[in-house]
Amino acid sequence: EGGRSAIVHRDPSGVIKDLIPAPFNARSRVHEYGGGSLAVDQGVVYFVNFADQRIYAVETQVSANPEINPEIKAPLALTEAGKYRYADMAIDRLRQRLIAIREDHSLDGEPINTLVAINLADGNNQQILASGQDFYSSPALSPDGKYLAWLTWQHPDMPWYNTQLWVAEFDQAGNLGQPKLVAGGEDESIFQPEWGAEGSLYFVSDRSNWWNLYCWQQGTITPICEMAAEFGLPQWVFAMKTYGFSSPLVTSTSLSDHTERSRSAITERSRSEEIICTYVQQGIWYLGKINLQTKNLTTLDIPYTDISGLRVTNGKAIFLAGSATAPTALVVMDLQTQKLDVVRVSSQVTVPSDYFSVPEAIAFPTENGLTAYGFYYPPCNPDYAAPTGEQPPLIVKSHGGPTAATSSSFSLRIQFWTSRGFAVLDVNYGGSTGYGRDYRLRLDGQWGIVDVDDCTNGAKYLVSRGLADPQKLAIAGGSAGGFTTLAALTFRDTFQAGASYYGVSDLEALARDTHKFEARYLDRLIGAYPDQQEIYKERSPINFTAKLDCPVIFFQGLEDKVVPPNQAEMMVSALQQKGLPVAYVTYPGEQHGFRQAENIQRTLEGELYFYSRVFGFALAEAIAPVEIFNLNTDQ
Repeated sequence: EGGRSAIVHRDPSGVIKDLIPAPFNARSRVHEYGGGSLAVDQGVVYFVNFADQRIYAVETQVSANPEINPEIKAPLALTEAGKYRYADMAIDRLRQRLIAIREDHSLDGEPINTLVAINLADGNNQQILASGQDFYSSPALSPDGKYLAWLTWQHPDMPWYNTQLWVAEFDQAGNLGQPKLVAGGEDESIFQPEWGAEGSLYFVSDRSNWWNLYCWQQGTITPICEMAAEFGLPQWVFAMKTYGFSSPLVTSTSLSDHTERSRSAITERSRSEEIICTYVQQGIWYLGKINLQTKNLTTLDIPYTDISGLRVTNGKAIFLAGSATAPTALVVMDLQTQKLDVVRVSSQVTVPSDYFSVPEAIAFPTENGLTAYGFYYPPCNPDYAAPTGEQPPLIVKSHGGPTAATSSSFSLRIQFWTSRGFAVLDVNYGGSTGYGRDYRLRLDGQWGIVDVDDCTNGAKYLVSRGLADPQKLAIAGGSAGGFTTLAALTFRDTFQAGASYYGVSDLEALARDTHKFEARYLDRLIGAYPDQQEIYKERSPINFTAKLDCPVIFFQGLEDKVVPPNQAEMMVSALQQKGLPVAYVTYPGEQHGFRQAENIQRTLEGELYFYSRVFGFALAEAIAPVEIFNLNTDQ
């Protein structure tokens, strides 16, 4: 369906149906990356529609029987079309409204972000709750509806560097009083504020170097679980969560019905409740539970190594999970029995598992006596054997972000390569998350150096172990990973080919032509622009094409607003003029990252075709060729 994000509903009897018909597409564009595009309350789903960025409402009680209801009900618009985008919605039942992040694009210059309340009876009746900060996220209502917590940050920070956690009390008119700073500021990143049933505020902070859990109660902050693990994530999108409470919270509407005696019972019960959480160590994700009285963490035994999107409600944990040999699935765990119910699998894979390459988590030496990390996938195909004494070609993958991380979760895009005789190294270079704040900050002022060093040293490490052919080394990456790819090809001589997916080639162009969320990101990664313009020039591959001496293929969505097509086009033109083999594949309608199935398939096959021509090997399958400029007829 062209990458459309549908909203799917499963009722208690297990019947699954779509709630929104095409062309409705539940996807926010706040910060361009979106996230937090829906909220559910009392049988109604509120969602942001991609095309017009309006909030719509749709009831969940729609019959799945076509004889009773032949068509899915059309969602009803809550807000008007025009200048606003919305994300990260929370339900304020007490006042019958949505609380959300609003991004105003009506004025020239940067859009204006605010925290707003939207009346459910009239979505155009909106109340600004907080303004004046560059960015807002994570609104969280206390169970009694009296308080609101939220996060903010200011240019030039990104949310994984420095954020602030605020709390304010509502007055009778539904406005917020004077906000109180709970945590955060300089050298501290806060993630996911959540209220406990007894009125304590929980959050994740990296004040100890690791994103660990903390609790704020009566002005005092105490750690919940101190360990060398990450319970937080870089907030590239809204509504990311890594923990929740195992017992249901008492909402403001139901709390008003309780006597003081029953309120005490609720408070007493909440003190013994558990937190269900996900955390990562050395690139592997785990599911656990924390006893809030003893603060002991127990790891739950589940067959997954990558877990995300955790939600906890009514004695169940719901999450996305995958492993090295199992595609990502939507899983429900009964917290009492720990029984797992797989609701939906992302890919129906019929290939036998003996064709799958199982990754090895590796640590390898890099510059300045430091260690970097990654996942190594050996070639794997029981139908073929490599010639005696021949080592496989290697593709080094540099993930996007650059503040992000790769995982060991099953990836058909990686298995595509390993089943065709390639080894793959998926690198978590310095600057990646999951290894503590210090590791994350290795990229400060060093983007284009540390990441490139780690990717090239990872390739050299595998060559030294006899696991890769030193004459057939390629590097590939998308977005920021595309920049690392192009920088490695330009400023190092380790690789013989590369593939850039919507990658950055001109850092100055990126600094001048990007969206608000990342407008000052490069201040930290490189330096303030234009004050440190020379550094931008020195690290931009486009300025040093004379140093680039190997073939490159580029893939680009023509509607990309994060890394516009001119970034790829400048590089392609320069390589064409230099006479290097180069290919350029574009996709109308695609944005930052490809969503249409035929384009994803074409990209994989096009990259394989490109390598077959420049490395000189025969393909075992018929693939439509891509046009390669400056390719010698002998190749």
